[in-house]
Amino acid sequence: MTQVLHEIEKKIIIVLKKRATTMDMVPQDDFYAILADETGLLLDQIRRGMERLKLKGLVHVKYTPIQVVNLGKNGKDSLVHGLPERRLLDILKQKSPQSISDLQKTLGAVFGPAIGLAKKGNWIRVNKNLITLVTYPNVIPGEKKLKEINAANGAYELSSDNIMHPDIQSLLSRPEFLNSTKITKINVNLSDLANSIDLTLVNDSNAIDVEADVPSMFVARRHPLKEVINEIREIFVTLGFSEIEGPMVQSSFWNFDALFTPQDHPAREMQDTFYLNTPVTHKHVTMYDPHVKRVSREHQKHWQYKWDINQAKTTVLRTHTTCVTIRHLANTTPDSGRFFSLGRVFRNEKVSYKHLVEFNQVEGVVVGKNVTLRDLMGIQKEFYRRIGIDKVKFWPTFFPYTEPSLQTMVYNDHLGKWVELFGMGIFRPEVTRPLGIKNPVLAWGGGIERIAMLRYLLDDVREFYNNDLNWLRNAAPCR
Repeated sequence: MTQVLHEIEKKIIIVLKKRATTMDMVPQDDFYAILADETGLLLDQIRRGMERLKLKGLVHVKYTPIQVVNLGKNGKDSLVHGLPERRLLDILKQKSPQSISDLQKTLGAVFGPAIGLAKKGNWIRVNKNLITLVTYPNVIPGEKKLKEINAANGAYELSSDNIMHPDIQSLLSRPEFLNSTKITKINVNLSDLANSIDLTLVNDSNAIDVEADVPSMFVARRHPLKEVINEIREIFVTLGFSEIEGPMVQSSFWNFDALFTPQDHPAREMQDTFYLNTPVTHKHVTMYDPHVKRVSREHQKHWQYKWDINQAKTTVLRTHTTCVTIRHLANTTPDSGRFFSLGRVFRNEKVSYKHLVEFNQVEGVVVGKNVTLRDLMGIQKEFYRRIGIDKVKFWPTFFPYTEPSLQTMVYNDHLGKWVELFGMGIFRPEVTRPLGIKNPVLAWGGGIERIAMLRYLLDDVREFYNNDLNWLRNAAPCR
């Protein structure tokens, strides 16, 4: 059958045939730039032409993410002046011993790390106010790599072969020595069909290719994270749970105090919690409320401090959905029942590949006279089974308002290791007693994004919020 090729596709194939051995594992941006330069096409034309060639089975493309490093601020400084420990050793080589105060003046800001690293290498001895040279090493881990990384001009690659090298590990462990960036390398091979095409005989670009795919149509769909949230909600409902809802703005009383979290607990610090300047809920926290009165007594009795109602009145963005659950139980005091809450929570944390300041959490509780920890583990296993996770185990742990407490561990086939997911336990009597809850309460909860990351094989939670239309259109769950 006659192969129909556009003029753009012909030009790309000609260059790929000519450079068959020089276009292997090239940075993606460089690859497109080379093709654009040698074909005279625009970058957008190159990208569209490559997509058409892939659809026609004429090229095979493999994308490989690569981590590259270059020197950071301290790395550049050490390249010029030497590593901190080398500078210390050079001084001591000229005169040893020397006083700590003299060395501090000479070395300045690098004195601390220089002493620590030199002691770790057993190159110096510290005796009272004197530092003595023990041995002078010819090579210090990281020295040679500094020059190699600098010579690579931002293209030094970290691979499975070199990342565990002692020199690389030494530099990675030092603050601001290396800056890390991810790039994508592309490997393009012409298929056998493409290599067999005689471009001089190919139909001109005005011909109609009756085998060409129709244009892609992207109908509306829910966000992948929203699909996971809806699935979790449906699982809880089918397990006999009732959903409860509550505001995202809460008083510290319901967010912390009612859960037996002491008022001097680190989680209540500004570094971990978002406090609001404008009061919203604090007016409902008064000593006339029997819940507040009994909770304050419980704190003073067991934590042995003077409980401050003004701290309980402060207004926060909820750090978990447990505040909604415990308030519902306190207001209804059920003898039995199954409830769950699902919604956004807020933590004042540094954003990373696994942490966000705003994320979704689900929590469930079971109230009953004879419920046990074994029941809790059984419910958890059934929940995970329904969401497609079969390898589950439980580790003992500590949470402020449950005892005993367990951490759920699930096996991630994509990462090849066990990862933590939900926390769980039985509410302490110090939580349930002052709120009038008579029967034991099984409780568990965790971040929904973590489950969604397992479902979509993502290594970075921020991918859900990057608005990458290509990923949003084509993301498919993996079970």
